Amino acid sequence: MTIPPAHGQTILVVDDDPTIVTQSSNILKEAGYIVLQATGSSAALKLSKNHRGRIDLLVTDLVMPPPGFQLASGDNEFPHLHGHDLAIRMLQMRNDLHIVLMSDNIEKEATGYGIRQGLLPMLQKPFQPQALLNLVRQVLQSPPPTAESLTQSTKSGPKDGDEWFD
Repeated sequence: MTIPPAHGQTILVVDDDPTIVTQSSNILKEAGYIVLQATGSSAALKLSKNHRGRIDLLVTDLVMPPPGFQLASGDNEFPHLHGHDLAIRMLQMRNDLHIVLMSDNIEKEATGYGIRQGLLPMLQKPFQPQALLNLVRQVLQSPPPTAESLTQSTKSGPKDGDEWFD
């Protein structure tokens, strides 16, 4: 199967490590994508709310600790979230959004958040540029997930036929 080149699709790259954001963005820009950048979930939510154009894909780190001290507030419109919760929030804002999660330890971290294997595409960090580009192209050709499917996957146990991380 031949994977088509990028045609001006917009990708939001989110990570708490600015180096990862910059490196990923540069790889994607060189391939012809329009790239938006955020260093953390709060910045990503603000950017998504204020960006008037399409965002075709969210590439986000799974584990993003909040920077410094933060008071918890139920009415915070832009809270600090881990990548899976960010994906759910973003899908509620933009229902045609594709998702890729990144992680240093995919199996351990996905298990820790109760994420079902195969539910979302995941990219092991560190990664080669071609691995990022191949996954992005494949994900953009597939149907986007729904916020409901992501929410349900972490609130209940496995169903018959589902595969879960051990």
